[in-house]
Amino acid sequence: MTFPFDLDDRHLEEIPFLELLPSARHDRLRALILEKRRWISQPKKGFLRYREPMLAISHLRARDCDFAGDIVRIGRGDEISGQERDRVRSALRCFMPWRKGPFSVFGIDIDAEWRSERKWNRILPELPDLRGRTVADIGCNNGYYMFRMLPQRPALVLGFEPSIQHFHTFHTLNSLAGRRELALEPLGIEHLDLFPDCFDVIFCLGILYHRPSPVEALRSLHAALRPGGTVIIESQAIPGDEPVALFPARTYAKVPGTWFVPTAACLGNWLARTGFADIRCFCSHPMSSREQRRTEWMEFESYEDFIDKQNPELTIEGYPAPWRVFFKATKKQSRSDNEVIGL
Repeated sequence: MTFPFDLDDRHLEEIPFLELLPSARHDRLRALILEKRRWISQPKKGFLRYREPMLAISHLRARDCDFAGDIVRIGRGDEISGQERDRVRSALRCFMPWRKGPFSVFGIDIDAEWRSERKWNRILPELPDLRGRTVADIGCNNGYYMFRMLPQRPALVLGFEPSIQHFHTFHTLNSLAGRRELALEPLGIEHLDLFPDCFDVIFCLGILYHRPSPVEALRSLHAALRPGGTVIIESQAIPGDEPVALFPARTYAKVPGTWFVPTAACLGNWLARTGFADIRCFCSHPMSSREQRRTEWMEFESYEDFIDKQNPELTIEGYPAPWRVFFKATKKQSRSDNEVIGL
């Protein structure tokens, strides 16, 4: 069962995904989730800005969905009337700026700032087996990658996303798609201590450099994995072979919430020293405006505004221009687990 879209009292306390997470700290987690749900359900202007367009189209259900292609497709254009499609378009525009995508909703194409299919296609060859598994997507934004996991048939994909905008965007999309394997709560990476040994696979994409203590964040990811579980890490990085990290004075590429920007070697060392095994950097590439750019659905500054126009190898602050690095690592089996399987 997905999270109730109307946030009414009848369903507010239903948290069915907890049944799939027996080692979670249920009492504390339930109390926290209910507190946050009640907070979101308040009739505050900032919440109503997103809640009202969500409710305006919550009666619609898509008959045909496709999550296997680059574009997450929810419904076809001929499934609803022209008047309903205008209502859907108006609602979806209320969730701007769209950062992740692309999506197509009842034939309405949403060209997001990030061409997220490129990142997913880099991960796909390294994707661990998700069939019947419990998965966490930390900082999941509007859920693009969660939808892309569905063809792998996971038992549960739980999104962690504290942003009210992204919370409502996902629940609007999943109200239309109706996928019960997906759930999203307004939680952050700092709440992973409530999920000890819970997840078979954790995705942490584009999060670490926003944490003032990336090592503590990695420890939290490690603790939330089941023994033998896999983490997929994707992070902004700087070029270079030395195990060092940039700590910007104020902003990095105009982003004030950036703390440590590591080299791939540095991130590999962080993973090793926080207990991960089988660590491998499977992809690295420079960022570009072909992948992150301004669109009709994201009208603010984007990558080209963050880079020195005279020297594209530098940010506007004069730091090395960003790369993206991808890592795959595992949590070691416990000794008792190894004995059971004969190791």
